[in-house]
Amino acid sequence: MGRDGRSAAAATGARSWISMDCTGRGIVLDVDKHEIMRRAQIHARDMRIIDPLLSYPSAILGREKAIVLNLEHIKAIITAEEILLRDPSEENVTPVVQELHRRLPPIVAHQAEGEGRGQHEAESAEEAGGQIYPSYYSSSFYPLVSPFEFRALEVALEAICSSLDARTMELEIDAYPALDELTAKICSRNLDRVRKLKSAMTRLIARVQKVRDELERLLDDDNDMADLYLSRKMATESPCLVDSAVSDLAPNSPVLVSKTSRVSRTSVATLHGNEYNVEELEMLLEAYFIQIDGSLNRLNTLREYVDDTEDYINFQLDNHRNQLIQLELFLSACTVSLTFYSLVGGIFGMNIPYSWNDNHGYVFRWVVGVGGLLSGLILIVVLVYARYKGLIGA
Repeated sequence: MGRDGRSAAAATGARSWISMDCTGRGIVLDVDKHEIMRRAQIHARDMRIIDPLLSYPSAILGREKAIVLNLEHIKAIITAEEILLRDPSEENVTPVVQELHRRLPPIVAHQAEGEGRGQHEAESAEEAGGQIYPSYYSSSFYPLVSPFEFRALEVALEAICSSLDARTMELEIDAYPALDELTAKICSRNLDRVRKLKSAMTRLIARVQKVRDELERLLDDDNDMADLYLSRKMATESPCLVDSAVSDLAPNSPVLVSKTSRVSRTSVATLHGNEYNVEELEMLLEAYFIQIDGSLNRLNTLREYVDDTEDYINFQLDNHRNQLIQLELFLSACTVSLTFYSLVGGIFGMNIPYSWNDNHGYVFRWVVGVGGLLSGLILIVVLVYARYKGLIGA
């Protein structure tokens, strides 16, 4: 798109999106929010949640036909057939797009194997006069053919957790040597460096805590996790609606194969009564919850180390302050003793005629000696009294 096209798109409120389907093919879209709302069948409030200009907390919300994802730099809408990722050209989003390209294409071998098993068990069930429950939806095989929305969600969670974990590692590498250097030498340069690292740590802890809280909220509520099973909810729709949606696709299309296999799997889940069986999603969320919780624990350990360093520095500063107070007390005692000596010198230095000033030169030596001794005695008395009261150390 040229400069004029980008200006027109900006004037109409259009933003850059990338749409990726289950085959891993991406299409860049320059559309406004109303087109995205129509395409993903979500409301305007959901678009505000992923608007980078608005400050909304981290969220993974399940809607009727979409998952609204707002985690850190990833703003995405996931449906049962595609993922819409906002601003794909940004530096932090480009690796996510590349990972989606690599991991979203379905594993054809597993699908063929699952269909073969399902057909074999269907024939066995018909011979036995029972119901048909294909085994490729069983707990032992189902994780290999996870729904599209879970694979897309996994890529997003992995990108977020890896990014936060990398930021945590970088902060640890910079923080621990800086704190040790500050402990060895307290100066303005080291203090300013630690201050910046502490500010970065506080912001990172808040970011990690938001993601952790959102994952914990989902894990604590089975209904919220059940809302994220978009493929399962598609199977509960009217069969004619599903058939019409499938018929719109070209024959032998990978999307058609994925959709039909997904509908068959989710239909089996409904027959089993697994509408609220969220074991697969729960295991997925638990894995990344453990990872993000580990990052948070490392940050908390670093924060405790920072607090311990601050306490140690405060102890050192208090010790220096006490030493200055002791020095001030010593100097005050010396000043008092010298003040007495100056008083004696001032009295005998007055220009007043006295008869004993004549022919009594030896008196000068006595005045100087006795005055010095009294001044020294006053200094010793003050210091002993301060030591007795615990005002100064040894």
